[in-house]
Amino acid sequence: MPTLPRELPEPEQSHQARRTAESFGADASRYDRARPGYPADLVARIVAGSPGPDVLDVGCGTGIAARQFQAAGCAVLGVEPDARMAALAHSRGLPVEVAAFEDWEPAGRRFDAVTAAQSWHWVDPVAGAAKAARVLRPGGLLAVFGHVFEPPAEVAEPFAAALRRVAPDAPFSAQPARRPLELYQEGYARTAEQIRATGRFGDPEQWRFDWERPYTRDQWLDLLPTTGGLTRLDPGRLAEILGAVGHAVDALGGGFTMRYTTLAATAVRAEGT
Repeated sequence: MPTLPRELPEPEQSHQARRTAESFGADASRYDRARPGYPADLVARIVAGSPGPDVLDVGCGTGIAARQFQAAGCAVLGVEPDARMAALAHSRGLPVEVAAFEDWEPAGRRFDAVTAAQSWHWVDPVAGAAKAARVLRPGGLLAVFGHVFEPPAEVAEPFAAALRRVAPDAPFSAQPARRPLELYQEGYARTAEQIRATGRFGDPEQWRFDWERPYTRDQWLDLLPTTGGLTRLDPGRLAEILGAVGHAVDALGGGFTMRYTTLAATAVRAEGT
């Protein structure tokens, strides 16, 4: 379930795409600067549904979501496989342990909430759900969430054409320019079913938050290189793609409004399991 343009392979394979999964730290500062945060209503709902303040943030990256939970009064521990991303998160005040979640050693620690912001697709879905159940206290909340954003066709189509032309071997070059929201919702439904299949959670819920954010040409071109389809490109090919996208945004008057949807799959750790 891709949640960023050209970000992910097919859902059942994404956790195996380790070279892409661990490529985002190539420019951790840009990632932290350009990636959007999460709706305040989503953060508040997770905090309200958690039985306590102790949060484990899986695949915390540079700590974008974790800092929002810290600001809401939570004590957050991050787990992040990329040491470069973890170092930046740590420099911003987040305790981080460097490991893939499947391999991470909790050493007996338990948490009130396990969150995964834009990262669960890089975790083995079966092993990840089972491990989340093990580290959650009874009544604790697992919350998997991420953004869906598809740029306007006037921007998405030139981007897709440039990616196919410049980097036909890129992992996402064969994807269509834009993909329907229903495709992403189906992905979160699969995640909910994988959580349910552990037998250790109550009935999962699916949440949706719609919001907007304006982008200038420079802001959009700052974000694009942080997406999975571009993080591994050499500077020359990246510049050619960004040039094509920049021309497209210029034709729209130098900016556009992105309509975001943030989706979540959540479930409460059952008592006595």
